[in-house]
Amino acid sequence: MSRSLSFRFHRGSVAVVVATLLVAAGAQAADTTAARQLGRFSTASGAPGDAERGRLFFTSRHGGEWSCASCHHDAPLTAGKHAKTGKAIDPIAPAANAAAFTDTARVDKWFRRNCKDVLGRECSAREKADVLAYLLGLGR
Repeated sequence: MSRSLSFRFHRGSVAVVVATLLVAAGAQAADTTAARQLGRFSTASGAPGDAERGRLFFTSRHGGEWSCASCHHDAPLTAGKHAKTGKAIDPIAPAANAAAFTDTARVDKWFRRNCKDVLGRECSAREKADVLAYLLGLGR
């Protein structure tokens, strides 16, 4: 290798590069798949997820002013927008967003938060399984 193509890194530069890579990797943490999440909720509920029941759940209001579709659209293969804040939301269907439902902690956090907004309570394992069965069937 010629001297003109060689690079010299200072320890501080290497540390910055490594730290940046670690942060980027952590931001995209994926410890599972959407199909495994469906399996987890199906097992917890004692029944397999039902896509049609999930579609009805996703698109219906449950006594409040919002449904899941209020932010994620009736067919959530495209980006959504939060009904109150207007903040952009990535597509929720795994066929349109490979990262959807691949981080267990985020899945639990967002189901908890969004179910409370839509239902006024946390979703049951069966409701989660049904919604995931519906979302996994989209775009196939």
